[in-house]
Amino acid sequence: MKFGIFHKVFIYTAVFLFVVIGIAVALFYQQFAAFYRMQQIRELRLNYQNLYEDLRGADRDQMLVIAQRFADGNQSFVFQILDEGENIVFLSRNMQGADGRSRLRLTTDGFTIVAQNPQTQIEERGFFSRLALALFAILGVTIILAAIFAKLMVDPIKRLLDDTRKMSQLLPIEPPPRRNDEFGELSHDVHRMYAKLKDTIEALEDENLKRKYFFSAASHELKTPIAAARVLLEGMAANVGDYKNHPKYLVECIKLMDAQSKTIYEILEIVKLSEQYEPKMQTINLKDFLEDISVVGGRVSINVAKNETCTADPLLLKKAVSNVLLNAVQNAPEGGEVEVFSKKTDSGVNLYVKNAGRIDEKILPKLFDPFFRADKARNRKDERTGLGLTIVKKSLELMQIQFRLENTDDSVVFTIELPHAKRALGTVDIRR
Repeated sequence: MKFGIFHKVFIYTAVFLFVVIGIAVALFYQQFAAFYRMQQIRELRLNYQNLYEDLRGADRDQMLVIAQRFADGNQSFVFQILDEGENIVFLSRNMQGADGRSRLRLTTDGFTIVAQNPQTQIEERGFFSRLALALFAILGVTIILAAIFAKLMVDPIKRLLDDTRKMSQLLPIEPPPRRNDEFGELSHDVHRMYAKLKDTIEALEDENLKRKYFFSAASHELKTPIAAARVLLEGMAANVGDYKNHPKYLVECIKLMDAQSKTIYEILEIVKLSEQYEPKMQTINLKDFLEDISVVGGRVSINVAKNETCTADPLLLKKAVSNVLLNAVQNAPEGGEVEVFSKKTDSGVNLYVKNAGRIDEKILPKLFDPFFRADKARNRKDERTGLGLTIVKKSLELMQIQFRLENTDDSVVFTIELPHAKRALGTVDIRR
């Protein structure tokens, strides 16, 4: 049989209460007995007080008459009268059978009344029998209370034990009942820790899935230009058809290798950002920072106040903003302009990058996925890798900076919520 915590708590509690009750009985037993006998003596004194008063001043003959008359009127009383020499003058019936306990001695005028209630011994046995029954009743109640106490103490522990068994198997668990004690705090802390553990495990599983998808997609993206270059090289090596024009197809091979290099570079950038990179947050002059970023292939207008500052990692912010600008320029209509402007907020400054056009709401959440292209054929022709916005997301998340991409009435706006500049830090000159 398993000797569990319930049995231990029950036994410890019961033994403790038994010891306390035993000590109390040992301390107060003599007091109970003395009190009982004192009550008996007091009762006897009241019963024989009239006889004592009548015998005072009486001679021997009168004593016999008075004593006989008292004995006839109180046949249940047991008493005797002694003279000065302790000789018996009068002896009531059944006096010889008395055991001598709780006797009353009243002495005056040369005589002594020795009285005893014949029921004293029986009453004493009854009294102490009732006392023993009361003690057994107390012990019985003590056992019941010890069992209840043990159950109240053990039930929360057993519930927590059952919950931890389920936690070890990552099973769903109902929230614990509210308790305003240490058990409640312990149970709440364990459940909160389990919830955080599950969130961490789910986040790790999600991250592993993303990594698996990323490397799978990266493998495909890397194999495609290699396969295309191989076809070109094999055609040139065999001098088949148009492939005899080696200079033309060597240029094509070089373009494929350049695209390959660009893709590898951006993959390495994402891998680097996915590692434990510690952002170095510094104060940045936003206007100087934006003017230092060059974007090829489009017009960009910057409308930011000269003294506008924010706090960010300069390298990470440059990766994010340059990729956002490049994406905006590539998706702007022919001859369109990309607007960059800022607006102060309670927590810092919002940086907006706006270009004309519109993105399908269905694909809007997918734009930050690695290698995602809305128009795969055109994007490959434009030598886009599909990793620009992935780098943007990684960079801003590392700095814990909020961002969003959304459609307005006639344009697409990318918003970066930059925090206030820290006055204790100096302004970083990005152009150095």
